[in-house]
Amino acid sequence: MKASPHQQKELLRLQALDIKVVQVTHQMTALPQHSELTLLQREADSIRAKMTTEGGALDDVRTELGRIESDVSVVEKRIARDTERAQHTSSIKEVQAYEAELTALRKRLFDLEEIEIAVMERLEQHEASVAVVVAEREALAERVSATEKVRDESLEDLNRQLGELKRDRVTVATSIEEELVALYEKRRVTGRGNAAALLRARTCSGCTMTLTGNDLAEVRQAAADEVLFCPDCGAILVRTDESGI
Repeated sequence: MKASPHQQKELLRLQALDIKVVQVTHQMTALPQHSELTLLQREADSIRAKMTTEGGALDDVRTELGRIESDVSVVEKRIARDTERAQHTSSIKEVQAYEAELTALRKRLFDLEEIEIAVMERLEQHEASVAVVVAEREALAERVSATEKVRDESLEDLNRQLGELKRDRVTVATSIEEELVALYEKRRVTGRGNAAALLRARTCSGCTMTLTGNDLAEVRQAAADEVLFCPDCGAILVRTDESGI
């Protein structure tokens, strides 16, 4: 295949743009914020689990306190009822019975109030634990938000660069003969991105192989418009004044 030296040199521009596109695309996927957010998500999962545990314990204590308060209310009503009845009966036997029941009820009320105080202390402890987890969650949310902001700003800039590179690539590609571009694209696939390389000082810039012997002789003998390939990596060898041949 033949192509003018100028057209072949344009392949180097195309290759440089393609390399830059790959680099920018890699930068987009390799932003440090991606891994940071993954770690933050793990922290969020851990905090969520803690919140479930602490929140569940707090709910249990609240339920327990509610049950005790209900029992206290029942006992207080019974004490009020029996006190009133004892005050309005003229039967000594009934008064004695009420007093005996009131003594038992007051003992029950005292016990319940002691339990209530202990449960309220536990409630305060669990509320404090939940408050700590809530503070951790809020602090983490701020870190996530700040990290996402940096990531989004970086992605916006990289997307802008990528758009410019792709527009430049279209401009360069359309300036090259279709047959040569097709060959370049084919080599780019088989060479995993390495499609065109400058021959500098008899060395392929794509794979760093230095041409010697018959390989070098063939390059020296080839016409300037002959499209040549690196015998090692298969990239299109572009010759310039730097080639040293």
